[in-house]
Amino acid sequence: MEHPNSFGARDTLDVNGKAYQIFRLDALAEHGLDVARLPYGLKILLENLLRTEGGDVTADDIRALASWDPKAEPSKEIAFTPARVVLQDFTGVPAVVDLAAMREAMKALGGSPSRINPLAPVELVIDHSVIVDVFGSPAAFEQNVEIEYGRNLERYQFLRWGQSAFDDFRVVPPGTGIVHQVNLEHLSRVVFTRESDGQLLAYPDTCVGTDSHTPMVNGLGVVAWGVGGIEAEAAMLGQPISMLIPRVVGFKLTGALPEGATATDLVLTITERLRQHGVVGKFVEFYGPGVASVPLANRATIGNMSPEYGSTISIFPIDQVTLDYMKLTGRTAEQIALVEAYAKAQGMWHNPDAEPHYSETLELDLSTVQPSIAGPKRPQDRIALAESKEAFRGALAALAPSGGKEKPKGYDKAVAESFPASDPPAQDPGQDVTPAPTDHVKDAPAAVARSQTAVPVTFSDGTQGEVDHGAVVIAAITSCTNTSNPAVMVAAGLLARNAVEKGLSRKPWVKTSLAPGSRVVTDYFQKAGLTPYLNQLGFNLVGYGCTTCIGNSGPLIPEVSQAVTSNDLSVVSVLSGNRNFEGRIHAEVKMNYLMSPPLVVAYALAGTMDIDLYKDPLGMGKDGKPVYLKDIWPSTAEVAEVVDASIASDMYKSGYADVFAGDKRWRELPTPSGDLFQWDESSTYVRHPPYFENMPRTPDPVGDIKGARVLAKLGDSVTTDHISPAGSIARNSPAAAYLTSHGVAPRDFNSYGSRRGNHEVMIRGTFANVRLRNQLAPGTEGGYTRDFTQADGPVTTIFEASQAYLAAGTPLVILAGKEYGSGSSRDWAAKGTILLGVKAVIAQSYERIHRSNLLGMGVLPLQFPDGQDAESLGLTGEEVFDIEGVTAMNEGGVPRTVTVRAGGKTFEALVRIDTPSEADYYRHGGIMQYVLRDLMNKAG
Repeated sequence: MEHPNSFGARDTLDVNGKAYQIFRLDALAEHGLDVARLPYGLKILLENLLRTEGGDVTADDIRALASWDPKAEPSKEIAFTPARVVLQDFTGVPAVVDLAAMREAMKALGGSPSRINPLAPVELVIDHSVIVDVFGSPAAFEQNVEIEYGRNLERYQFLRWGQSAFDDFRVVPPGTGIVHQVNLEHLSRVVFTRESDGQLLAYPDTCVGTDSHTPMVNGLGVVAWGVGGIEAEAAMLGQPISMLIPRVVGFKLTGALPEGATATDLVLTITERLRQHGVVGKFVEFYGPGVASVPLANRATIGNMSPEYGSTISIFPIDQVTLDYMKLTGRTAEQIALVEAYAKAQGMWHNPDAEPHYSETLELDLSTVQPSIAGPKRPQDRIALAESKEAFRGALAALAPSGGKEKPKGYDKAVAESFPASDPPAQDPGQDVTPAPTDHVKDAPAAVARSQTAVPVTFSDGTQGEVDHGAVVIAAITSCTNTSNPAVMVAAGLLARNAVEKGLSRKPWVKTSLAPGSRVVTDYFQKAGLTPYLNQLGFNLVGYGCTTCIGNSGPLIPEVSQAVTSNDLSVVSVLSGNRNFEGRIHAEVKMNYLMSPPLVVAYALAGTMDIDLYKDPLGMGKDGKPVYLKDIWPSTAEVAEVVDASIASDMYKSGYADVFAGDKRWRELPTPSGDLFQWDESSTYVRHPPYFENMPRTPDPVGDIKGARVLAKLGDSVTTDHISPAGSIARNSPAAAYLTSHGVAPRDFNSYGSRRGNHEVMIRGTFANVRLRNQLAPGTEGGYTRDFTQADGPVTTIFEASQAYLAAGTPLVILAGKEYGSGSSRDWAAKGTILLGVKAVIAQSYERIHRSNLLGMGVLPLQFPDGQDAESLGLTGEEVFDIEGVTAMNEGGVPRTVTVRAGGKTFEALVRIDTPSEADYYRHGGIMQYVLRDLMNKAG
């Protein structure tokens, strides 16, 4: 179809003698539309509409965005077409499974299977599969990769088939890096180019990814955000992303970080501020004079944490810092020149003195940032490091599992006797906030006295120790958030060097690991001479992948595991990650704290959270004197000096020179061939999904929901980790029973995430998180509910109850509180929900991606009336639910509310179908069915 070019925006940009076709934003001024003060992110969206005008995008859409009212509530829908799609393997495997199944469905409906093919470039990075089985050994990396290949052979063969079967689909093999760091350091173009009508078209690089931390590349000025796997599949097949023009929060930065404060401290501070302010579904944009002082790696760290405070993106405009980073990471001189020329021509170059129009504004003086950690179960719960000991003790005292009725044995004694109240934090707001004790604490007492609940442990090598509440049992330098940042990584290495030279060592109960996001990290560690010191403390390389942050922590040290489980100890993990939700890191670890890499090393030395790092020593040095954090903490100047001397552009060029080729193991994998995948009915990893079974060419009318029962009644902040866990498969779970029945030994269970290509495993894992508390089954923790197909509704597993309801033809609903579905953008949280028989969710509020995913699978998201919830309405979850008024959607519109009748109570629930496209998806039973029918109709 010929481009309408209604605003005469098509033009030519000359860069060093090379001509590029572009769509100029300033052309709109000739039509009375002044876009100069639009926020940067909206300029990217506006160019997208100008370039894709025609079909889904009209001239009125372009005018609406160009005349954006910053104070208006979002109401105008636009169609955004990303330049590319990024996948990680946990979410990428089911996406490719769905595409393979869609090819078969297309054939069954009489169409050509080849029509199911990516129309936008797709890049998949295998980074979520490596597990820390082996640690603290020079051979840990090779052994973990070997185990990874053994566990995931079927999945990797399937992905290699996809790479050959689908056009424009590339796979970064295992052992290379974490998707977001690879995206930041190599895949992102900042300005994209492609051939169009015989000319070279240049436009902003944009992407959507099947991981909520996709906004990491916002630090490069790339508009990118996380979507569900279902929505990503539609984008791969050429469907635009339907969205409302968002509100934009301007976050002004001034000043510079003080000595001792790290990028991690900055991002935890920003996370706390933005979560408190409320930015769910909004764009966040950083501006002001302080932007220039924020290194690109810090910008990426901030963007990475977007899902932790709920924004769609958290973006920094393009400036000289962007170009310098592109040069460092090996981008070509031609590409860098294009980015600079394009950004300046389009008014996308950052002006530190400009004040764009924003819906709301915040401000942060970077000099006020102080060392921080976050936990014990939410990223936004920031704790000043000076207050961490008291905060830990408060969290320990408040921790009450088993439905809140009983605290574990020893808690009261541990808190009241063994952990006596300590002095107030040593600092006041006016003092220096570097993480080093000030002079007045030189003679501080040597750590806390022995606890009354400490459990003696003898390790396999004869070493003895004691494990207690608050013991640090996992210390992991992991996750793209921080391992992409050379400053904090080098700080960790320098701290390790200083600790070793002082004679310190990790405590024997701490499982330590180093899992960088790219091979460049180990290159500069080696060049700086820091690797031997990290290894001496047990921070040996275990893999290039998400590992601990995604729940692939591997088993605890066996003796520690025995002590923890036998004595109901509340132990701790510390990690340089971005997620610390309940049950995510390890099933036996109840408290999880996020922090910078050097602090991870420090807590591994201390071995406990019950320590004031400003006052208490980390241990005794080889000279017999106490060693404090201040004695080993490297200065900012020293860190910068080592970074400058150890990192070179050649590291990135050589590291990514052949990034898609893989090692010998990858290249020699036997790979299936053909347009249609040959399903193996005996496979426990990849199975044909049921979404398209008996699918008619035309969708049936939608209906009201009658006689529904409640599968789960949940509280606030139920995350996608609670709904669809990606950690280990418990041996007493329904998923374990399924695998055992198929001849899989417990040692080969692998993780839920690795088995996302098998719907039978995943539905048994849905709502199976060990920390899920279903109020319908009080006193339980884990995937339990009541089965009202039986007399008196006995307690059983959620999976078993769902099977009984499905057999009885009873639809199901979920009741939930605020922020339902926050966390990772897991499509299986929605897929598992629909396959369990859930037809609707009624919550107080939703996180953006999960609400979209529910609709993408044909589940109706409803919202309680303002100010009301299940408790205020007197709902116990034992009622029978009727949801009336849904059939109005068959007339083409979307009702604002539907009537919910339950146990004699009636209320009007808000229908959270926010765009006309979402309504179409729901009418078709899901986005995949809509896309499939749409492709069939276009083919005739």
